[in-house]
Amino acid sequence: MEGLPAEFLNVPYLTKPSSKGAGGSVRPASVNDKEDISDKWRQLQGADGWVGLLEPFDSLLRAEIRRYGGFAQATYDAFDFDPFSKYAGSARYGESSLLEKVGLGDSGYDVTRYIYATMPLLPDLSRLLMHWLPKSLRADSWSEDSNWMGFVAVSNDEETQRLGRRDILVAWRGTVEPSEWFNNVKWQLDPLGSRSNATNVNDGAAKVERGFQSIYTAKSGSSAFSKTSASEQVMAEVRRLVDKYHGGERKEVVSLTITGHSLGGAIALLNAHEAGAAAVPGLAHVSVVSFGAPKVGNAAFAAAIAKAGVKVLRVVIVQDLVPQVPGLILFPGYEHAGVEKDLDIRSDPDLKYSWLDFPRFHSLKTYLRLVERQLSTRIASAARVRLVEDMPSEDLDEVLRTRECWYRMVDMGLLQGPPGWVRPERKPEDMPSPPDGGDAHAAGAVQVQR
Repeated sequence: MEGLPAEFLNVPYLTKPSSKGAGGSVRPASVNDKEDISDKWRQLQGADGWVGLLEPFDSLLRAEIRRYGGFAQATYDAFDFDPFSKYAGSARYGESSLLEKVGLGDSGYDVTRYIYATMPLLPDLSRLLMHWLPKSLRADSWSEDSNWMGFVAVSNDEETQRLGRRDILVAWRGTVEPSEWFNNVKWQLDPLGSRSNATNVNDGAAKVERGFQSIYTAKSGSSAFSKTSASEQVMAEVRRLVDKYHGGERKEVVSLTITGHSLGGAIALLNAHEAGAAAVPGLAHVSVVSFGAPKVGNAAFAAAIAKAGVKVLRVVIVQDLVPQVPGLILFPGYEHAGVEKDLDIRSDPDLKYSWLDFPRFHSLKTYLRLVERQLSTRIASAARVRLVEDMPSEDLDEVLRTRECWYRMVDMGLLQGPPGWVRPERKPEDMPSPPDGGDAHAAGAVQVQR
């Protein structure tokens, strides 16, 4: 067992209280979550630009947004934030048990692959990327320069029938503490594809933020987890799944839905453009559902997204500063892509807040709360959707104040001694597993057969 020094037991992210579930996640159920949408999926995925579905907020679309938001939240709930763990920066669970462990065992999806990213050797971005890709403080760390960035999953047969197509899902992990990268990001635009040898080629004048593109395209020959870039990993899996379900005699309709919060929403946009521009044979539709994502590129990049046929729905809390950056005065040239769905924290009378509570405005848990309540800036409906548990307003307020990186000891997998809190060794199936083979033993991991 790994012991934690007593002097570290009062660190906020180790002791912050939470509600039921990892990290105090708000995972309400909806009566619409399992409704058959097989004849409506194209409209719900933005084939018509979500016209008529946003105001008033269509109940089926709301359920879909909340469902994909749950997968984005899973990337936080499964992430090892503990810097004193040898596995900090990895997923706490193996692919086969991830969704069950984070409360999504009945989601109708199966995880097929994890995605890892590395820290590129860019001196001007080193401080920023340290916050985006946290590392273990231990000498025996599982990896020196790789981070778990999310996962690829696919709908099972029952869920596929309900959805009306085989849905490939990619969920990208967001930032640990938004204020840290917000303060350090330089917002330097690079030509799209300038740091990549993948299919995300430039459509002309398209440019994207340097740090986002670096994380998506960087690779490391010294890491078993990042010998290929996050871009190459995810696109290889998308092609494999499309070929599996559309190739041969199956000829299923296959869609790709990419989701993420904050940094994860930015990476989702790069991923979606690459998938759309690649025109993968058999891939019928590509869409993005992001939460609190910043601007990623310039107007030419937004146009390239549209040209590739990608449908983008950005869910935004109007009080959240991150979707408003970079601003036009200090960093001109940036432009959002896609369609925006506005939410307003003032619309929920149960939420207590101050105008200086910027981290909570950006929290994915707040986003999911407002989506569940069907509230927006223009319609403050009195209707309420049934929740799994009616949480007192004081408890709810505490949960929504909890950052994604603040967990109780038990939520971090720690057990109470004696002597004090200890971390049990991970089970073999929960060890980090290098993608594409890799030297699993050298990395101290277990290779998972796909």
